[in-house]
Amino acid sequence: MKLYGYWRSSAAYRVRIALNLLGLDCELLSVHLVKNGGEQHLEEYKQKNPHELVPCLIDGDVCLNQSLAIIDYLSAKATNVSLLPADLVKQSLVKAFSYDVACEIHPLNNLRVQQYLVNELKVSDEHKMQWVHDWMHTGFAALEVKLQSHAGKYCFGDEVTLADLCLIPQVYNALRFNVDMAKYPLIMAIYEQCNTHPAFIEAQPENQADAQ
Repeated sequence: MKLYGYWRSSAAYRVRIALNLLGLDCELLSVHLVKNGGEQHLEEYKQKNPHELVPCLIDGDVCLNQSLAIIDYLSAKATNVSLLPADLVKQSLVKAFSYDVACEIHPLNNLRVQQYLVNELKVSDEHKMQWVHDWMHTGFAALEVKLQSHAGKYCFGDEVTLADLCLIPQVYNALRFNVDMAKYPLIMAIYEQCNTHPAFIEAQPENQADAQ
């Protein structure tokens, strides 16, 4: 298997954590999202992922984009480990929490949105950061409330789930953009706990071969 990603991509970060937790071997290949106008726009990569985004997983004849679909695929291959609870209701709650991050918070703040704000709409850096902070605060405030009913060491009790794989990269991004996380003690406690876990440590952006 080959995973095309970028060290700072939070979507690729999620998949790296999953690979580590599931114990699957995968070659990690870098697609630099900024250099040379963004290598994700090169024709060679567009043939793999016409959306011009990372990550992208290649496994034989299988070519998959979308981090959560990739994680589903990887989880099905590693039947000895599960990233979801067995109980249907709990499983659905974990998925909803994960989608809160992957579908609501992250897309509003990813690189191409920030580039569009600056390059096309001529938004100042100050107002761009206001956009980033406002949407992250909106999302984190809701997640903090949800966590009050089910957090343990991790998002859902004391076992790592898909929710943690989604939350931790988003918090990493927030800290990188100097978002004040003081209002979210449960989120930050889970972030700190996850970053003591070998699977999360190995997946951290700074520990990737293409880190700068």
